[in-house]
Amino acid sequence: MKHSKSYNQVFAEVKSVHPLPIAEALALVEKTKRAKFDETIELHLCLGVDGKQADQQVRGTVVLPNGTGRSQKVLVLAKGDKATEAEKAGADFVGAEDMIAKINGGWLGFDVCITTPDMMGMVGRIAKILGPKGLMPNPKSGTVTMDVKKAVTEAKGGKVEYRLDKNNIVHCILGKMSFGTKKLQENYQVLMDAIIKAKPAAAKGTYLKSITVCSTMGCGVPVMHTL
Repeated sequence: MKHSKSYNQVFAEVKSVHPLPIAEALALVEKTKRAKFDETIELHLCLGVDGKQADQQVRGTVVLPNGTGRSQKVLVLAKGDKATEAEKAGADFVGAEDMIAKINGGWLGFDVCITTPDMMGMVGRIAKILGPKGLMPNPKSGTVTMDVKKAVTEAKGGKVEYRLDKNNIVHCILGKMSFGTKKLQENYQVLMDAIIKAKPAAAKGTYLKSITVCSTMGCGVPVMHTL
């Protein structure tokens, strides 16, 4: 893959960097920024687990203290009082059969899908559409719940989900470049505490194999870790 001249200049600056404390790593990401827009800051962790094993899964959610900087569009699939509760909580889209039919027709204009347990039989009809997009409601992520108000509030307020990909890597958003190092570091610490706490009992050896932070258009900067 051919990169631009500016990317190659940045890459040359960071490729020989040893893992840095998080504050220094974030400062380097900001120093080497190339884009003119407010880039998203991402965290990537390679974990020493085997995600193919049921007892070594790493998945959960956490509410970042400073939010993500992104405006999340929330869909709630519910009926009756729970649909009303969702509307009052600030959900962008609320419905049941009508919304499921809309999704079947190709609509995916939302970032988070929340549903009540009684709707799961109906939601199962669109699992093949939502699943590959990472939008399928799941009790482990708090998106299948009777507490619709809490779920909507958290989704709007900076809740992020972390889970392994097929290469045992976790990818998460830390916030925006404009947050500054202090707020990004606070988000990082809360997220890392949650992921460390989620370490499977069956996992052996080194749990945090590597940690990298980067911006949307930037190069990855390695982060020092002690676990």
